[in-house]
Amino acid sequence: MVHHPPVPARLPVPAGLGRLLVLTTVFVCAACGLVYELELVALASYLIGDSVTQASVVLSVMVFAMGVGSLLAKRLRDRAAVGFAAVEAGLALTGGLSAMALYACFAWYGQARPALVGFSLAIGVLIGAEVPLLMTLIQRIRRQDAGGAVADLFAADYVGALVGGLAFPFLLLPVLGQLTGALLTGAVNAVAGGALVLWLFRGDLSARARWVLVTANALVLVLLAVCSALTGPFERAARNAVYGADVRVAVQSEVQEVVLTGGGADGQPLSLFLDGRLRVSGDDEYRYHEALVHPAMAGPHRDVLVLGGGDGLAVRELLRYPDVGSVTVVELDSAVLRLARTDAGLVALNRGAYRDPRVRVVAADAFEWLRAPRGAAEGPYDVVISDLPDPGVTPSAKLYSQEFYGLVTRVLAPGGRLAVHGGDLDARPRTFWTVDATVRSVGLRTAPYEVRAPAARDERRPGWGFLLAARSPVRLRLPDAHPYLPSLTPEKLGEEAHEAARRRETGLLPSTLMHPRYAQ
Repeated sequence: MVHHPPVPARLPVPAGLGRLLVLTTVFVCAACGLVYELELVALASYLIGDSVTQASVVLSVMVFAMGVGSLLAKRLRDRAAVGFAAVEAGLALTGGLSAMALYACFAWYGQARPALVGFSLAIGVLIGAEVPLLMTLIQRIRRQDAGGAVADLFAADYVGALVGGLAFPFLLLPVLGQLTGALLTGAVNAVAGGALVLWLFRGDLSARARWVLVTANALVLVLLAVCSALTGPFERAARNAVYGADVRVAVQSEVQEVVLTGGGADGQPLSLFLDGRLRVSGDDEYRYHEALVHPAMAGPHRDVLVLGGGDGLAVRELLRYPDVGSVTVVELDSAVLRLARTDAGLVALNRGAYRDPRVRVVAADAFEWLRAPRGAAEGPYDVVISDLPDPGVTPSAKLYSQEFYGLVTRVLAPGGRLAVHGGDLDARPRTFWTVDATVRSVGLRTAPYEVRAPAARDERRPGWGFLLAARSPVRLRLPDAHPYLPSLTPEKLGEEAHEAARRRETGLLPSTLMHPRYAQ
């Protein structure tokens, strides 16, 4: 195809104003494009996990696709106005619906990664096609050297990306949520692209082209509006597909999605999901919490610190000892704390733990709380219970780092003990033993043990591996005056500890903030 120099456009406004309108459209489209990108990363991290991997997949695929889109746009430069309008309509539709489609694939098909790659590729191609077409349009308004035109376009593009990048976490996500935020962004994208071409460059369009573009943009906006109106029923249906039909509570906090199922009058056991991952199963959570808490209570235990555990179930086990004087709970998500105090099913499960005057709650990030002067000053604690998400989840990696355990030792009493949930020893032994190596790297001795899952367990509920750590050699046992424990006896604890120690992996390096060693 032979490309001819751009012919000056017939504009309804002076050239200077027309150029400003093009750059404003560049700004808006760049903001929308970055919102689509961040939306995919955020939703994929929530649905699939491991935010580092998901961000790498989205960014690398989109950057590659943008190069492909730039090459493909060369064929449209002779009809730059129509091409740009078509690209923006397609981008508005694809980007606006991306979050809903990704969630649907996860909910009904159990697999979101192919959709993630597909949408990253499609959005990247369309974003990449924008700049060559806009370059042609701005040159048609007023000829200038290529370097100056590129500088103007990229300046507007980068400033728009800044605004979009800040609007997503501070405005769109907290106010509108992931689905409605993406749909609204698509609508803005469609209006900006369509208005520029249909008004400013209408002289370039035939009557048929104008009719087609008006119809296409109207259909895109109608479809986005209909989907926006249906986000509520869609989310409920998708949530039921993921969690089952007995969802009682679904809260999107500032930290994560919190979902409670069961625990009502129908007699179904309560389950607590955090960002789609099962954290509490009411029919057997006692196995986990008994194993986490009671071995650490063999020794002085007047003052206890719980890191995480906002559901109150570890606190419930601690309060079974009448000689416990104080329990401090440091939990990041205030929504979990609120449900643990007010939801009838969860309160029944934790036996009203937060009503006990011995319990004090701090809504804070455990790492930052320990690091602050007030965290160290409030110790020492005889027992520290680390009841945190699995170390393989990227956001929690710092809570299983050498630096984190170094901070824990600052608040640990001279004869104190630290109990750590280290993940699934059966399914991910290398991760568990990396936690062990990391705890040992700060000068603590460790004793590993595990709770094996019953044969009939749901495959989504893993077994649990634990570490009991102290500055002196650890003797793994139950307190002499321990309460009745349905799932844990001294004999069973000894057997599980022997089996875990037999499978120890040596030579692993500790995980640090600068070199996290946990993987999915």
